[in-house]
Amino acid sequence: MTMESWLVAGLGNPGRNYEQTRHNAGFWFVEALARKLGVQLSSNRKLLGDAVRARTAGAELILLMPDTFMNDSGQSLRAAIDFYKLSPGRVLIAHDELDLPPGVVRLKHAGGHGGHNGLRSSFSHLGTRDFWRLRIGIGHPGQASDVTPWVLSRAPADDQQLIEQSIERAVEVMPQFLSGQANEAMKVLHAKAAPAGRSN
Repeated sequence: MTMESWLVAGLGNPGRNYEQTRHNAGFWFVEALARKLGVQLSSNRKLLGDAVRARTAGAELILLMPDTFMNDSGQSLRAAIDFYKLSPGRVLIAHDELDLPPGVVRLKHAGGHGGHNGLRSSFSHLGTRDFWRLRIGIGHPGQASDVTPWVLSRAPADDQQLIEQSIERAVEVMPQFLSGQANEAMKVLHAKAAPAGRSN
């Protein structure tokens, strides 16, 4: 693999029961990026997930959706990093984010897990937080006790549309990001304000 190689992974849960739930926003991003690049993910036993290689903006990508379930996502990420001999700094993990409203998406380097079990597993298996994250806003139910049913259920149609629009914006800035222009990509992506009337 060359120095321009990246692992772009989405966090989520495999299976039809979960595919439309908020917790799978990371999967939705990877699927949208794959469509943009004209490639299709398929099962990869070595990587413990669905994966495909692609090229864009002078970078070689490994797109990955772990099939280890959210709480064990790090196993698949570790397998991919080891197989392709990548450094964690060349990893972008897309995940749902309770602390951002639907329609808002943010790029971030390092940081905490915020209670996200997929990130907890990633930290544990990678042994570092030194990777990039794409935080896809899904909003917060308001009470901590409601978080699990919230992330494991479908968003209302209006919120789902906002989430999908934010993912499309993230896909559009990927060429900048992957070509080494992270700051420029962040400026473009973060310039989009939260949807009017939403404060959660």
